[in-house]
Amino acid sequence: MTIAEDDMTLTQVSENADARPGSRIMRPIEAVAALLLLVVTCLLLGGVAARYAFHYPVVWIEEAASIAFLWLAMLGSAIALDRNEHLRLTLFLNMLPARLRALVESFALLVIVTFILGLLQVSFEYAMEEWYITSAALHIPNTFRVSAIPFGMVLMLGIVLFYTIRTCAWRDLLISAVAIGATAAVLWLASPALIAMGNSSLLIFLVLFVAICLGAGVPIAFCFGIGTLSYLAFGTHTPVYVMIGRMDEGMSGVILLSVPIFVLLGCILDATGMGKAIVDFLASVLGHVKAGMSYVLLGSLFIVSGISGSKVSDMATVAPALFPEMKRRGNKPPEMIALLATGAAMADTVPPSIVLIVLGSVAGVSIASLFTSGIVVAMVLLAALVGLARWKARHEEMVGVRRAAPAVIMRTLVVAAPALVLPFLIRSTVAGGVATATEVSTIAVVYALFVGIVLYGGIGWRKFYLMLVETASLTGSILLILGTALAMAWAITQAGVAQSLANLMTDLPGGWITFMALSILIFLVLGCILEGLPAIVLMSPLMFPIAKGLGIHEIQYAMVVVTSMNIGLMTPPIGIGFYLACKIGNVSPDEAIGAIWPYIGALVVGLILIALVPWISIGLL
Repeated sequence: MTIAEDDMTLTQVSENADARPGSRIMRPIEAVAALLLLVVTCLLLGGVAARYAFHYPVVWIEEAASIAFLWLAMLGSAIALDRNEHLRLTLFLNMLPARLRALVESFALLVIVTFILGLLQVSFEYAMEEWYITSAALHIPNTFRVSAIPFGMVLMLGIVLFYTIRTCAWRDLLISAVAIGATAAVLWLASPALIAMGNSSLLIFLVLFVAICLGAGVPIAFCFGIGTLSYLAFGTHTPVYVMIGRMDEGMSGVILLSVPIFVLLGCILDATGMGKAIVDFLASVLGHVKAGMSYVLLGSLFIVSGISGSKVSDMATVAPALFPEMKRRGNKPPEMIALLATGAAMADTVPPSIVLIVLGSVAGVSIASLFTSGIVVAMVLLAALVGLARWKARHEEMVGVRRAAPAVIMRTLVVAAPALVLPFLIRSTVAGGVATATEVSTIAVVYALFVGIVLYGGIGWRKFYLMLVETASLTGSILLILGTALAMAWAITQAGVAQSLANLMTDLPGGWITFMALSILIFLVLGCILEGLPAIVLMSPLMFPIAKGLGIHEIQYAMVVVTSMNIGLMTPPIGIGFYLACKIGNVSPDEAIGAIWPYIGALVVGLILIALVPWISIGLL
């Protein structure tokens, strides 16, 4: 989830575990987070076993898992901050000269400090108020659950302050503190005028402030947070206390329990070599034809994405296994990166996509229907990329390339068969209504661990522990974005923007076609800047009701939204997924930027088909 990590000052510290800001202090926190992840997984698995094996549902399991989950999210957020694994945009920061960049990074750190301090007191108040609310099954005060929020904030504040004092020049800190303090003073004095402005003040807080913070390299979660906090504090009469409740809501959705489990599944896939087994089998079947390795790359992304749910994991699994042979056959590295990036964008609608799970949660859309539709949509995009890859490979050098012997194909099939079962198990179980996405995630983890240990060499205890910590970190960074983005979306909705936007778009000439075109444009841009998850949480409450009012099926609209954001994510010069692909493939973005446009064009053609032909999205529902 990080962007251009090797360009960040903080990463220079995080590369050495002992030099990280809270390395020694965070080790017990990492151990607790790893334990909480195991607890969540075991609780969910126990619930599945009780319901299906013993026909005795245990009503308190979901509550217990929810308590552990929120603590996992907040501890994971702190771990991600310590490791510099929070998503942030560094494109503009990297353009600055070193001296100015140091000043801007100091400013970014103090913005994080300001946000945490602004919510610290009300987070404690929120936790105390929840003492009077008792959980339905466990009959304990809700304070035991929501205390994770103030605890996590104190932990994150300590990490940021420790790192800030250790690495930033006092002159830079003084200048940044004066700038932030002066801005706060001006806003406080102008508060009556800002409140009188009504919705117009949103442009200052939720557009201008957020854009400045994004450009300065502030992690996206804190950009949304400081924008919303400033708006509530200076632009409305609404108490800041409300924001904590919205963040709690954004991080506590029951369906989101599947997110850390699928992230862990992706780690297991990578660690056991299950993904490589799939790649080797496809290479033995298709590797001898023109564009064969391109087909293998795209097919591997399609299948592997159905296990990991993560674009980064998909690319990191497939690229090292295929790129050497593709280079030998004359494929140029820029072309390979272009195919890798757009293939990952194509595969993100293949279940169990974390983006689809989050979308189903925030938009109230059936996840089973999203999973069914996502497979068909991915096939349409796959066909577009395959057609372009075949045309580009018409002059591919095939000297010395031989068809794999039947014995080799059979051997690789036998090795890959247990891994190939997993994506079909996930999709059929959820789409068939046998189990929820949360339940099937635990089943998939147990299956992958068993198969990995028995057939693929196993996972050492230390490696497994590191996987748990990495999963906790990534989960925390995702959920903090969801929490602050939901708070921001709530503020926008309460200001009446949703109704104004609905009226505007409903009155546009061209009806649903114009709205669909505008939606594609909006989510392409948001995909470039924000990545999928925050854009979904921010815009879904605004756009889905409008689409429904215009007669657009919610599943079709969801597919258009997700596909648009994925294309934007891989579109240079801003699309952050493009830079991740370049980093994984060890190719300069300057070299790859020219090669990706035809593939982006192929995806856009597929997107237009999805937008204009509803059957593609809903025909199999």
